[in-house]
Amino acid sequence: MTSTTRPAAAPTGELSGSTWWPILRKELTELWLGGRLVLLLVLFTILMSITSVMRELENEANLIPPPEMVFLTVLSALSFGVLLCLVVGADSISGDRERGTFEPLLLSPVSRRRIVLAKFVAAVSPWPAAFLLSIPYVVVLGQGDSVIVPGMLWTLAIGTLLSMAFAAFGVLVSMWSRSNRTSLFVCLLVYLLFLLPTQLPGEAQKGPLGYTIQQLDPLQATSEFLEKFIVNNQPPSSRFSYLVTSILWAAVTVGLLFIYAAPRLQLEGGIPRLRGARSAASTAMTALLAVGLLLGALVAAPLAVRAAGYPALAETPKIEIEIDKDAETMNVGDEVEFTTTVTNADAVATPPMVVAMNIINLGKSDPVDPEDWSPQRTQSVDPLQPGESAEQSWSVEAVLDGNYMVYLTAIVKPGTPEQTTLPITSPGIHLTVAAFQDTNPSGVLPVAIGMPIALIVVAFLLRRYWRRDRGRASEPAAAA
Repeated sequence: MTSTTRPAAAPTGELSGSTWWPILRKELTELWLGGRLVLLLVLFTILMSITSVMRELENEANLIPPPEMVFLTVLSALSFGVLLCLVVGADSISGDRERGTFEPLLLSPVSRRRIVLAKFVAAVSPWPAAFLLSIPYVVVLGQGDSVIVPGMLWTLAIGTLLSMAFAAFGVLVSMWSRSNRTSLFVCLLVYLLFLLPTQLPGEAQKGPLGYTIQQLDPLQATSEFLEKFIVNNQPPSSRFSYLVTSILWAAVTVGLLFIYAAPRLQLEGGIPRLRGARSAASTAMTALLAVGLLLGALVAAPLAVRAAGYPALAETPKIEIEIDKDAETMNVGDEVEFTTTVTNADAVATPPMVVAMNIINLGKSDPVDPEDWSPQRTQSVDPLQPGESAEQSWSVEAVLDGNYMVYLTAIVKPGTPEQTTLPITSPGIHLTVAAFQDTNPSGVLPVAIGMPIALIVVAFLLRRYWRRDRGRASEPAAAA
């Protein structure tokens, strides 16, 4: 009778330490050596390999610039890595309840908050592995572009933030769900809801409502931030407001997990009630209202900026705009730099101006998005005195082959909302862009094939070691 109870008491004895490390070690061992997570990572590498080969094949027919390839690859890695954290978190507690391994944890002298901390850290652990596995794909598809290192660093930072947020949310749902099936269903449903805005038509993502949705959805906001930074070469400060939602999402979920939910961890599941229900509800509503007002202010702030008023102008000042280049022949991926000069040829000072760059496709009807070609679409010009000039430096990177015309437009800011001004246009720069032939489609195949195979071998060895280790552990118990 005594010998039969010793094996059941062994897990409790292992967790009888005063810290959370034994629980974390047990969680990581079961998660990684047990093979569950490694199999999910094998699926991750297979998906990354398939998408990488497809993008490289598309690159042969319609050349995709390396920064865009880097963006698409890191976005795939981030989306799937966050999903892994969410799934592991959703299974962390409700799964233990169904497997009958949760009660020994609650009977151990370790506090409930430390138990939840161990579950949370284990749920975040898939993200570093997914990030490391994505590096070979990014390096091969990026073709040595200078944006790889900063793009990967921003992906690591934002991915860590999102993995913490989604892992905390998954553990919360797992704590409050009475079955593992319910926990996984709710988490996957929430993840799909976050992905929904990315599937909307392009027209629906524009305008005040579209931009509001982009900033409120952490996945969409992250995609928008990384695209502008990696593809359009815009500074992080220009889209930093898109990261506010991710920061708030992580702060709210992690805070709710450890401040409210962790001390009230229950064996049977369900959401515990606070004693002061009304005051708690009032506090929660106040917090949500404050967060809503903060997000609304962040979204509405750019819309509230207006140009300062100036005295009414009888006519547009006489302004000349010159450009130091007429034509350029280049390959896809090459960069051309030029300078424009705006001169005040009038007898009076000019109001502030904006110089905007535009690109026209001369050979096809498809429109060109200048943001994909240049990091700067517009530049401001301060008021110019009579005879005074101002120079602007521009750079354009050829994205697609064909014939294009680049021209600049100087626009004087109107003095009142009822006024308008006449734009002044510069001569055009004729760009003749040839297809870039220095691509190596087979260069991605060693990575695409080798990564899944290597990970499958690792999973097989870990699984074999796990079974052998468990077999050795069961021999003394059987002998006893």
